[in-house]
Amino acid sequence: MPNVLALSGSPSPRSRTASLVRHVGGLVAAEGHTVRHVAARDLPPDALLAGDASHPAVREVIDSITWADALIVGTPVYKAAYSGLLKTLLDLLPQFALAGKTVLPLATGGTPAHVLAIDYALRPVLTSLGTDNVLRGWFVLDRDVTAGADGEGAVAPDSAAGVAEAAGRLITALAAPDSATARVPGLPRGLPTAV
Repeated sequence: MPNVLALSGSPSPRSRTASLVRHVGGLVAAEGHTVRHVAARDLPPDALLAGDASHPAVREVIDSITWADALIVGTPVYKAAYSGLLKTLLDLLPQFALAGKTVLPLATGGTPAHVLAIDYALRPVLTSLGTDNVLRGWFVLDRDVTAGADGEGAVAPDSAAGVAEAAGRLITALAAPDSATARVPGLPRGLPTAV
């Protein structure tokens, strides 16, 4: 079964975005896929701000991306774009870190006016990292996600069907033999240590 890295780009300790990413990761894991969760906020800020891709914690994330066949990338929307924390992490990745991988982008925000941030802000940076398969993402209003202290949360019934549909797109892509999750020759694959 394919491996999936679920990455939250929220700086908040009680994050609706992280809860949404965990929820979608749970739906994908329920289909038998191995899902690992990484919260960018848990990485050392000094390494991120200094652009230190050799820091052990940052290396583990890069290794986790190499290990993954697909990614779930979640971000809160600030000022009509993805979070600066997520951008800082993405900037440390190798140029083609997402080559051969399927990516499902997710976003949370306070108003439906931010829904286009996925396609106009996040999708281009994901594509620039080498993926040819950014799935149609999903935006959820903040009020429709409850953040739990343990990172778990709940999605309101008004948004649950759309979230499940987005997870279904990833599950379908992972099952397709000719999907972008097929390994790219020459790229290493190995299970990294826990992040």
